[in-house]
Amino acid sequence: MKKTQITEFKQKIKQMDQIVTSNIDEFKKIITDIKTKHDVKVISYFTYSLDISHNKEQENLLIGTYHIRNLGNKPVTNPYICIKLPQNSPFTFSGKIINNKNKILMSAPGAWERINAEASSQEFWLKPVNVQLLLPSETITFQNFQLKWIALDSYSGSIMGFTYCDEFKEGKPAINQISISGNINL
Repeated sequence: MKKTQITEFKQKIKQMDQIVTSNIDEFKKIITDIKTKHDVKVISYFTYSLDISHNKEQENLLIGTYHIRNLGNKPVTNPYICIKLPQNSPFTFSGKIINNKNKILMSAPGAWERINAEASSQEFWLKPVNVQLLLPSETITFQNFQLKWIALDSYSGSIMGFTYCDEFKEGKPAINQISISGNINL
């Protein structure tokens, strides 16, 4: 082999090396993009305000909202929530909730349907009416629910929230809880 042929051969090997390296880098980028595109990230959290009476036997009020935010790059399908009150608490829960008795409100904007037994006063399983998809960067909210209680005795409890969907069948807890406590001096 002549020296020029060897040089040309080395240059072709170098070019092939660059092409292979470039292809590997492109494959890595495609794989990373695929992983990112199918990433499902959901957070949920409470916001609320309180009106607390410091007098025995006067009503106390919490007005809250439960937010579900899709931070991922993939839609979240069939979202629903569970809001759980503590056992033996004085709290009464209400909100824009549709149950078997008031199906007329199904078209009400922002309404949520209760999907567990109404006899349960501790767990409220709710799904948004007419919402099956939560698109990336979207938020849905269960707005302006109310907790009311009269403090006959000292009280305390934490209200917990959990978000469920087809992608998270085991549920994801809210990033915060609502903790309420008060002492009644007799």
